[in-house]
Amino acid sequence: MISSWRKRRAGKRAGKEQARNENGEMELTIPRDFRCPISLDLMKDPVTLSSGITYDRPNIEKWIEAGNFTCPLTNRVLRSLEPIPNHIIRKKIQDWCVENRSHGIERIPTPRVPVSSMEVSEILSKIDVACKKQDGARCRDLVAKVKSLAKESERNKRCIVSNGIGNVLSEAFAAFSMAAFDENVSVLEEILSALVIMFPLDGEAKGFLGSASAMHCLIWFLSSGDLSRRRNAVLALKELVSSMEDQRKILNQLSEMEGAIEALLKLIKRPICSTSTKASLTIIYHMITSYGNEKQVGNKLVNLGIVPLLLEMLVDAERGMCEKALGVLDGIFDTEQGREMACKNALTMPVLVKKILRVSNMATEFSVSILWKLCKNEKKEDGGVLIEALQVGAFQKLLLLLQLGCVEKTKDRVSDLLKMLNPYRSKIECVDPIDHFKGLKRPF
Repeated sequence: MISSWRKRRAGKRAGKEQARNENGEMELTIPRDFRCPISLDLMKDPVTLSSGITYDRPNIEKWIEAGNFTCPLTNRVLRSLEPIPNHIIRKKIQDWCVENRSHGIERIPTPRVPVSSMEVSEILSKIDVACKKQDGARCRDLVAKVKSLAKESERNKRCIVSNGIGNVLSEAFAAFSMAAFDENVSVLEEILSALVIMFPLDGEAKGFLGSASAMHCLIWFLSSGDLSRRRNAVLALKELVSSMEDQRKILNQLSEMEGAIEALLKLIKRPICSTSTKASLTIIYHMITSYGNEKQVGNKLVNLGIVPLLLEMLVDAERGMCEKALGVLDGIFDTEQGREMACKNALTMPVLVKKILRVSNMATEFSVSILWKLCKNEKKEDGGVLIEALQVGAFQKLLLLLQLGCVEKTKDRVSDLLKMLNPYRSKIECVDPIDHFKGLKRPF
C-alpha cells in the first residue's frame, strides 16, 4: 500500500517537473492550455469557437473550410462559424514566451484581426458609390485599402474575393476609363494593380474589363513607359484572352487596336520580368492560333522581327519560356513569310533540333511541328533546310524520338520528316551519334 502511494506521488512530481532530454539538459514543456488541440503546437493566434474550445486560427479555419461544422474536440455542432479572438490566452502565451526567453522561445507577435465579410461588403459599397459619383480620389483610397488588406494574409484575400471584389473593381475600371485617361490615370492604375492580385476573374468581371473603353485603357497602359503599368496591363490582357468566353471578340479588338501588337512585342524585346514576358507570349499565341485573321497578324509580327527575336531567346530560355516561344513560332510558321524568314536565319535548325527531347513533351512536339512545316514547304532542289537539318543531327534525334514514343500526331510528322530527310543523307557527312547525344537526358 505504501509502495503504491509512493509511486503515485513520484508520478505527480514527475508531471510537474520539466523533462530532461537525452543529454540531461532541461527541456521546456509547453503548458497544455497553450497548445492547439488540432496540431498540438504552441498557438500563435488563439481563437474560440461557439463550443468554448480555443484553437489556433489557421488550423480551425482549415477545418471549417474543409466542410466541417462541428467542434473537433467536443463534436458539438457550431452555432457560428466565425471564430472569436481569445485575447486573454494570447496575452498569457506572450507572457510565457517572455519568461522563457532563456530557452530560445521568441515572443509571438500580436496577430492582426482578419477582415470580416461585413467589412469587405461595406468597403465595396463605398467603392460603388464613389464610382457612380466619378470621385476618383475617394475610389483610389478605398481600392488601396482593399489591396492592403488582401496583402496582409491569404485568409483576407479569400474573404475579399468571395465577396465579389473582381466584379466591383472591373466595373469601376470600365467606368473611369470612359473619361479621359489623363484625368483618371491614378485611380485606374490603382484599380488595375488591385485587380491583378484578385485573379482569376469570373465571366461578369471579364465582361466589364473587356469593354471597348477598358481595352483601350489597357493598351494605353501597355504602351506607356511606366513598368508597373505595363506589367499589370499585360497580365490583365492575358486573363481576358485565356478565357473561352468571348475570346474571339477580345482577340479581334486587340488585333485592330493601334499599337497593341507593337507594345506586346516590346515586352519581349525589353523584358520587365519573366512573368510579363510569358504573358505577352501567351497573348500573341492566342492571337495567331485562335483568331480568324491569323495570317495578317502573323505577317505583321514577322515584319516587326519576331522570328530572329524568339530564336535568340530560345538559345538559353528556361522551360516555361521555351514552350511559349516555340508555340508562337509554330503559329508564325503557318505563314509563308514566317517560313521564309526562318530559312534565312542560321539559328533556326540548330535551335529546333536541340530542343527535341531536351526540354519537355510540349517543347518536343512544337519543335517537330515547326521542322515538319519548314521541311514540307522546302522548294530548293539542293535540299535547303533539309540539308541543314541533317547537318545538325536531326535524323538521329527523330529516330530516337520514334523509339522512345510520342503522341500519334507527332509520330506521324516524325515519320514524314524521316522520309523527307532520307534521300539527302548521302550528301552530307554522318554525325557521330555518340558525341551528338552525349549527356542527353529525357525529361519525361
